[in-house]
Amino acid sequence: MTDDADAAALAERVRAGDIRLYELDDHADAATAAAARRRVLERETGAALDVTADYAFDPERAADANVENLVGGTQLPLGVAGPLAVDGDAASDDYHLPLATTEGALVASINRGCSAITAAGGANARVTKRGMTRAPVFRVADVTEGAEVARWVDDNVAALREAAEATTSHGTLEEVTHYVVGDNVYLRFAYDTADAMGMNMATIATRAACEVVEAETPASLVALSGNLCADKKPAAINAVEGRGRTVTADVHVPRDVVEERFGVAPEAVAEVNTRKNLVGSAKAGSLGFNAHAANVVAAVFLATGQDAAQVVEGSNCITTVEAREGVRASDASAGTADESAGELYASVNLASLEVGTVGGGTKLPTQAEALDVLGVRGGGDPAGSNADELAEVIAAGALAGELSLLAALASRHLSSAHEELGR
Repeated sequence: MTDDADAAALAERVRAGDIRLYELDDHADAATAAAARRRVLERETGAALDVTADYAFDPERAADANVENLVGGTQLPLGVAGPLAVDGDAASDDYHLPLATTEGALVASINRGCSAITAAGGANARVTKRGMTRAPVFRVADVTEGAEVARWVDDNVAALREAAEATTSHGTLEEVTHYVVGDNVYLRFAYDTADAMGMNMATIATRAACEVVEAETPASLVALSGNLCADKKPAAINAVEGRGRTVTADVHVPRDVVEERFGVAPEAVAEVNTRKNLVGSAKAGSLGFNAHAANVVAAVFLATGQDAAQVVEGSNCITTVEAREGVRASDASAGTADESAGELYASVNLASLEVGTVGGGTKLPTQAEALDVLGVRGGGDPAGSNADELAEVIAAGALAGELSLLAALASRHLSSAHEELGR
């Protein structure tokens, strides 16, 4: 419970210059410190923070693990799309996808895509690579010395693995890749971090490995992150090599389902994808070749307590769409399909989706409830399976969003949909 008198007294001390905002936690519990900060802000800015003061999470826990200078909570509308049928290595169910967003018409659009995918029998989804990265940069005298360090790393991965894995009970070092640039040596460490997103785990483990590198080679550590990781920045290395989880999803939608659900032919959807997502993105020099994968990634990230800034690399997505005549050979040979009907084949590949089901924001109450909706809260059995399942569901959701938007563009219904929904 917040003590209003204590909060008022602390606010006066801040205004008097006796203590600073960030020092309030040393003088009161987290709820009272937050109340004092609100009083200071209200007086200095004229803003009313009554709604900000109404939050559901434990302020002590949040102040300890999630935020500094706690003031209160920010609420976002939470919608749900689905059911979305997914058939993956980890995901195998009909899912309701929680989406936190302020963008009107977004959930409705994704829901339409979910409906089409489920009517088509569901989306296939697979995590094809795992590897949370951290890439320190070292100083060397010249390229000769840099090459010496690189050779040593190649010969001593086992020693680096031993040092790194001694810092964690869950992470495993998968590979170390070296890059020599003049008198700089970058080492890109990649870890399987199980059900954790794993950035902190990778950072701590890499620090221990760096100590071995410094002790055994001429290299001198300059920074624990040299930006070849690359965290929370658009980077081609993530698009090519992946970061976190590389996950792909696809679906075969029969022609009649495309026409019924979207009111447009498969050929029109495929043409929009080619001219917009492929050619248009190439001309723009984009790292992502997609319509709006970031919308789904961001909305699920906010709903489930992921690191929102990692939407930058998490939405690095390539969307492919083909209008196919007849059906897959496997279906035709079974004698159960109409070979003349045709289908729309669509896929998404998210190269660097960084997600976790333990740690960080996943412990916050509303975010934990959203993970419960998906059935993936906490550690999986085997380890890593819950985060894999979440990644596969997000990929299938991104596919639903891509299909719906491309179809809206193909049918020229995008602007009218926003007008009808008053957005």
